[in-house]
Amino acid sequence: MKKLILSAVAVMAFGFANAQDVKFGLKGGFNLSNISGDTEGLNFKSKAGFNVGGFAEIKLSDKFAIQPEILYSTQGAKVKNQEVELPSGTYTTDVNFNLSYINIPVMFKYYVAEQFNIQAGPQIGFLTSAKMKAKVDGFNGSSEMDAKDFFESLDFGLNLGAGYDFTDHFSADIRYNLGLANIAKTQDGDDSKLHNGVFSLSVGYKF
Repeated sequence: MKKLILSAVAVMAFGFANAQDVKFGLKGGFNLSNISGDTEGLNFKSKAGFNVGGFAEIKLSDKFAIQPEILYSTQGAKVKNQEVELPSGTYTTDVNFNLSYINIPVMFKYYVAEQFNIQAGPQIGFLTSAKMKAKVDGFNGSSEMDAKDFFESLDFGLNLGAGYDFTDHFSADIRYNLGLANIAKTQDGDDSKLHNGVFSLSVGYKF
């Protein structure tokens, strides 16, 4: 992980050193996230969230740019109509897995046309919060518990997407984050694996 971070820093330093133009900006938007892998009978569904943060677009030429970002992102998944057997009977529950990350993507952008680009790049994520919120059918209210002990503190993935510059200042991008790291915190002998997957639609403003 240390080598990965150092490599990302080196790439950004190289970009600044060779940049024709550097613009800073703010961005934010909508997330649609899910969790896949060894779900052990849990039928995970996508849940809505958001992302917000800042970025720097480093133009290397008319066609190529590097865009490091730092984003706060709400992710996770939800389970609907899950049956749970307890000594007192069988109950139907809805559970939300609410995960929050500080994500640092480094996007490599290729401008296919003057305003349209395709982009790809790695992303590292730092888990800041993990909570499970459950509602049991037939009972009022809901209960919530901390779930950070169930999830790894680091995530790593690959982003693929496209962007469009409406003006010199306003832009939008659509992106999918394919989680490559196992986010499930497991014990010895347990080889269960879970992965994040996040579709995002964001708008940005360059200063």
